[in-house]
Amino acid sequence: MVMLLQPKYSKKITLLTMLGILAADLGTAIYCYLSGNLTLLSKLDIVLFAVLCFAVRPLFKDTFMQWLFSYLTVQNISDAVIILSFIGSRSLPYPAYANSLLRVILFGAFLLILSRYVRPLYRQAVKHWTAYFAVALALYVTFNYYVLSSDDIVVTLTEQAVPLILVIIIGLAAYGSIFLSLEHLQREFQVKKENQKVQAEREYLRLAAGNMSRRLALMEEMSAQNSRAAHDRRHFNNVLLELLEQGKTGEAAVLLQSQNRAAPKLSRVYCENPAVNAAVCHYAGLAEQAGIPVDIALDIPGNVNVDALELSMVVSNLMENAIQSCEGLPQNQTAYLRFTCRSVGRLLLEMENPCAEGTVLDESGYPVACGEGHGIGSKSVIAFARKHDGELIYKIENGVFRVRLLV
Repeated sequence: MVMLLQPKYSKKITLLTMLGILAADLGTAIYCYLSGNLTLLSKLDIVLFAVLCFAVRPLFKDTFMQWLFSYLTVQNISDAVIILSFIGSRSLPYPAYANSLLRVILFGAFLLILSRYVRPLYRQAVKHWTAYFAVALALYVTFNYYVLSSDDIVVTLTEQAVPLILVIIIGLAAYGSIFLSLEHLQREFQVKKENQKVQAEREYLRLAAGNMSRRLALMEEMSAQNSRAAHDRRHFNNVLLELLEQGKTGEAAVLLQSQNRAAPKLSRVYCENPAVNAAVCHYAGLAEQAGIPVDIALDIPGNVNVDALELSMVVSNLMENAIQSCEGLPQNQTAYLRFTCRSVGRLLLEMENPCAEGTVLDESGYPVACGEGHGIGSKSVIAFARKHDGELIYKIENGVFRVRLLV
């Protein structure tokens, strides 16, 4: 019973209670064996275990019906062992001692099977007791019928050996079918759950990739403007050179002043990968506009071993989260953003920024979303790491938030 049920109190209290039940059972057994009345013993056992087990019901966490299902299962196992050991010992020397030995062997086998194979699945069966209760109850009623209607239990077990063995076989088959079906259903549930998880991760990647595509389109437009500006600058330089050669320094100075006022700011080059560089330029500019100092040192080649668009999406999410974290800092805390990446066969990215007090990670070590609509970026980063068998580590230490990604 301890193996199948969930004790409410400490192991010591539970063990002492079970030893009390064992002592009561042994007391009645010794009395009946000494008097030679085994029929009385079999009937007393039914009453005794019903009273004692109902009495210790408050010691377990299981609901009443879950507990009752477990109680009936334990009684069915006990009855099956008693019947099998009695019938088996009749054909062996010294039947009384053979009976005791067979009981020890059979109980040991049942306990081993329960503890090693059945117990995890049994908790699932108990949760769905309504579907399987009839099996346990029918076996319990059948065994008790033979005992309670018997005038001599030894004669009954001898004459009804075949029907009783058939009942035991049916019972074992029924319980076996229950646990096999539970194992199959559990496996199907895990597969379904994993598929749903994969679909969710794909959806996060799709949403994030869509947002990133729009951002990259804007960045590419800016890059095109920079290219046109560089092309126009060559013509400007030729005109300026001609004015200087003609000694028209005043006109040259006016032309330079007008060019300085109209000259667009060119994007910086942080790494060789165009998509990632565009993303970094965009968010580095946002950070500078927000007054957040940035320290960026990236070694990302033009050809990487992962999809460049997905990688730029991850970089964008990490930088966007870091900027949002810095913007939420109290006034007495200095904001900064440090982003580094090293290429050592694989890419090792590290993002560091200060975080506000109360920033926490969940049980899996991932950031906890602080409001509705938040957390999609982090989930897309997690999905990216899983997709590429990467290592993703978040850490909060002394008010500093760090995330490392190895892909």
